[in-house]
Amino acid sequence: MGAAGGVSARCARRPSTILRQSYGWSPSPVNREGKCGHQEYAPTGVRTQSCRFPRPVKSPHSASMFSRRALIAASAATGLAACARTDTPADMLRVAIETLPDSLDPALGEFASAALVYKQIHAGLTDYAPDGSVAPGIATRWRVAPDGLSWVFALREDARWSDSHPLTADDVVWSARRLVDPQQSFANLGDFFAVANARAVLAGEMPPEAMGFTALDDHTIEVRLDTPLGLLPTLMREFYPFPRHAIDAHGRDWIRPENIVTAGAYTVTAASQMSLDLAKNPHYAGAAGVAIERIRIDAVRDAGTRTRMFRAGEYDLAEKPPGNQIGYWRERLGERFRSFDAPILRYLKVNHARPGLAPPATRQALSAAIDRDFIAANFFDNTASITHRIIPPTDGMMAPVDQRPTTDPALPGRVEIRTVPGVSEQIAIAIADDWRRIGVEAVLLVSYPTDLYQAVDSGDFDIAVASFNRGLKADPFFMLDPFGPGGFAANFNWDSPDFAAAMEMARRESDPVVRAIAYREAERILLADQAVIPLLHERAHWLVSDGITGTRPDIQPMLWRDLEIAHL
Repeated sequence: MGAAGGVSARCARRPSTILRQSYGWSPSPVNREGKCGHQEYAPTGVRTQSCRFPRPVKSPHSASMFSRRALIAASAATGLAACARTDTPADMLRVAIETLPDSLDPALGEFASAALVYKQIHAGLTDYAPDGSVAPGIATRWRVAPDGLSWVFALREDARWSDSHPLTADDVVWSARRLVDPQQSFANLGDFFAVANARAVLAGEMPPEAMGFTALDDHTIEVRLDTPLGLLPTLMREFYPFPRHAIDAHGRDWIRPENIVTAGAYTVTAASQMSLDLAKNPHYAGAAGVAIERIRIDAVRDAGTRTRMFRAGEYDLAEKPPGNQIGYWRERLGERFRSFDAPILRYLKVNHARPGLAPPATRQALSAAIDRDFIAANFFDNTASITHRIIPPTDGMMAPVDQRPTTDPALPGRVEIRTVPGVSEQIAIAIADDWRRIGVEAVLLVSYPTDLYQAVDSGDFDIAVASFNRGLKADPFFMLDPFGPGGFAANFNWDSPDFAAAMEMARRESDPVVRAIAYREAERILLADQAVIPLLHERAHWLVSDGITGTRPDIQPMLWRDLEIAHL
């Protein structure tokens, strides 16, 4: 094989198979122009394409009939063409990411790209310091009551929205209530899991006004908790208050460029299906320290295309180079290729409501059959670490995980694996090949991310290839908490009172050492039941041009307000 990637001898002995793709219509936010979105696979030796709607049709053929050699060859040959821009001003930061946000409204966005863009345009109650720790945001200081059940946050008295409208404590309180109000279709508990009455409000048992957020005056709020939570200021870094006056005036259209009002370092001036234009917000509290006036964000879905365009000088920042070509591009790009330790977990989400997947021994057997080394070597160029854990090992205290089934497992004869295009799809095909060896037939259903999320949330799945990137959040809490009660990844019909109790104990700890030990105990309970199947802890890779300064070797370049263009 060439320098761009390799195939192990194990897969080189297998015959190749050509993929057949049939597509279904998807009206999701990432597909508003009617692009085709569902893929099925069958070993017919013919490649065909067609559009159908409204519902994807499941393939009767088994994805396990694919060889890994065919998979790697097909993934290397597939790309998405992107149009080069020739009208970019010299003082504009040019960024290429995989997908644009599914929404600019923090109450609606689910994509990792949404979390990235929110860091640029919205302001949190607290904020990220350049080293990733907690810093003042809209709130300049805070204090906790001796019993740990009440926090008081003092807001900037000069805080303003991008349209110069004052940002007050009433905005903050109204925003918190909006997020958990069951009358809103997007309501969820999120980081408010410990806030007094938040669960009852979400369940419709109490009005939003009963939630434990109160404005003490125009510039002070109190947050009351049901249980102590030492990490509350850390969690509030990504609680982005909303401009009530803009939402009252425009409803859900408040995020359109002509209407949007933000409080972060930048605001949105233009948006299309493929790009976002941002401009510096003069009313941002730290505007004097923001050097870059304008940013253009392009969606370039194919990792190879994105990387080649960066190398050609069309972008200053680009995320996620091809996972199976890391060594190739690191050699060619030198110091412009940056790798970071990151809280990224790739795992299999298993639907415990499916009778054939309910026994822990079944899930343990499926996990033990997966060749994680193959996945790490061929799809991540050995830059990802194979894992059977949620929390990355940090010291010698982490005991090895016993992967042997606790009882003789009853394996399902057939399972469906839901996934999205790209590396997750490649992983799914490799896993299907592994499971075929133990007598389990796997059928792949490939769809756009929004469609996958909807299927999982509705329980319409057996197994899903899933991942999350907690961005700049480094505490072990942020790796395990998505699976805890109220967590965004706790949507696989698993319920464990012991795990819930262990998570509650860990969450209330303010001492980081004691908290880490408590989370490891919660993790032990989750893994003993093989509630999910961890696969890899991944690293984050960014491409950074020589003309960009202000980056750090230990922190991903996600806070663009701290960057500078060298020639300016």
